[in-house]
Amino acid sequence: MPDRSPHPWQDAAAFAARAHQHQHRKDGLTPYVAHCFRVAMTVRHVFDCDDEVALTAAMLHDTIEDTGADFDEISEAFGTGVAACVAALTKNMSLPDAEREPEYDLRLSEADWRARLVKLADVYDNLSDLSSPAKLEKMLEKCRRAIALAEPDAGSHACVGHAIERVRELMRRHA
Repeated sequence: MPDRSPHPWQDAAAFAARAHQHQHRKDGLTPYVAHCFRVAMTVRHVFDCDDEVALTAAMLHDTIEDTGADFDEISEAFGTGVAACVAALTKNMSLPDAEREPEYDLRLSEADWRARLVKLADVYDNLSDLSSPAKLEKMLEKCRRAIALAEPDAGSHACVGHAIERVRELMRRHA
C-alpha cells in the first residue's frame, strides 16, 4: 500500500475525484467533484474549521449517494468517524419522496456534529452556485432546515455558530 498523505482530506480529494469521474453538475459542464472541493474549502475557509474529520467528510460527502462507493470502503480508507458522517449525509433514495427528507433530517440530527457542519457547507455551496432563480425558494428552505439541525451544536462548537451566520448572510443576499 502506498504511503498516505499527512492529512486524510488530501487522500479524500483523490478518492472523490476518482469516484465522481465523468459526473457533471447540472450545467453539464462543471465536473461534479468541483462541488466536493468547494464544500471542503467552505468548511475550512468560510466556516474556519480545520477539523480533519469534517474536512475529509466534506470532500467525500456525496460519494455513497452518487457513486459506487459504500460505507465499508470509506470506513476502511478513512475511518468509521468519516464514514459515519458521509453515511449521515446520504439520502435513502429507496424511500418515497414524502418519507425521504424527514428520515434524512432525523439521521442528520442524530449524527456527529461534523455531519451537520458539512451539510451547512453543502447548502452554502449549492446556494452560491444556484443557476435557476425558479429554484431559489426551495434552496432557501434547504438552508433553513440545515440551520435548524445545526443550531444545537453552535454552543459547543464555535465553527458551527460561525457557519450558521455565514449561511444566513448568503441567504439574505439571495432574498
